[in-house]
Amino acid sequence: MSTSIRFGIDHFLATVLPTNQRWGLVTNDAATTRTLDPVRTALLAAGFRIVRLFSPEHGIGARGADGAAMPHATDALTGLPIVSLYGNAVRPTAADLGELDGIVFDLPDVGVRFYTYIWTLSYLLEACQEQGLPLVVLDRPNPLSGDLSLAEGPLLDEGQAASFIGRWAMPVRHCLTVGELALFWQATRGLNQLDLTVIPVQGWQRHQFFHDLGLPFVPPSPAISSVETLLTYPALCLLEGLNLSEGRGTAFPFRIGGATWLDGITLAAEFNATNLAGIKARPFSFTPLEGWYKGKACGGIMLHVTDRMVFRPVQAGLWLVALLKARYPSQLKWRKYPTSVNKTGENHFDLLTGSPLVRQALMSDGALFGTQIPLFTRAEGWRAATAPFLLYE
Repeated sequence: MSTSIRFGIDHFLATVLPTNQRWGLVTNDAATTRTLDPVRTALLAAGFRIVRLFSPEHGIGARGADGAAMPHATDALTGLPIVSLYGNAVRPTAADLGELDGIVFDLPDVGVRFYTYIWTLSYLLEACQEQGLPLVVLDRPNPLSGDLSLAEGPLLDEGQAASFIGRWAMPVRHCLTVGELALFWQATRGLNQLDLTVIPVQGWQRHQFFHDLGLPFVPPSPAISSVETLLTYPALCLLEGLNLSEGRGTAFPFRIGGATWLDGITLAAEFNATNLAGIKARPFSFTPLEGWYKGKACGGIMLHVTDRMVFRPVQAGLWLVALLKARYPSQLKWRKYPTSVNKTGENHFDLLTGSPLVRQALMSDGALFGTQIPLFTRAEGWRAATAPFLLYE
């Protein structure tokens, strides 16, 4: 185990003395200390007065189904009440925050815009400012590294594609930590009256991926089941917007993709012929036990990252969609993807990419789409906009 990395929670426990203040805690089972103790039990054991828990998508156990509403509950581990922030509401009410002296936020992010935990944070920032409550964000490394040269668009178009998988303008792969995002949003989203404290990670450098940390991997949600999945998730999550399986219901979610009508041998060969850096596909047949094509044999591919430093997952995902459109123009369809925060499931592909322009370009001239991918994946202006809020070198 690495001896240098200390998560925000570890730094907080070592440097902050408990008081009699009543704290709410936004967390789940995937938020642990570096020694794998749940954050909520570690804070209680240290004497902090945690009186209410708040849970994101997938619930306090980080095992709830994708997009499924989670109920309010009682925590089996601590006996504390749990207010769900992914159910009837995604934003805490004044009553939810009542009788609290402050909020602590500690959730593991995966470095991708359409992963919902950061948007739970966005609503919390607003609610804490409105209620005059201090907010403490316990920071964690970005597992896809914080190297901003690796950031990938498209940048979210707030006027046409804002949702709970992307409220505010930012690229798909953002390369910031949760704490840095909180500071950036505080300064740019009218949150200057918020009493915000970020407890930084110790010992992390921006170029490091989670693979470099020497720490055990704790899945932050059911389908992000391995460190390999972290790398390919920004690519294959785009399949949620199409009538393909993204691998849910198999041992390899977001590492494989396919359909009943797909020839994996041909698709793998065509994908590899693009010569994208750091990635290779191989044919992979599978039968999902749940989700799209449940119980049906699918042809497909598995992606293998050969060099994470040069691999560009969003670029790879868009190339894959372009190849599918070219080879299967009649079979490939846009998929509705209903969730508790998008009841109809409409426009899911646009919400994932952050703009209808990607879909429109595919539909208008799929043959030329490959030449447009570098334009779509630019994260223009992102590094300059976020530079004042970076906490790590």
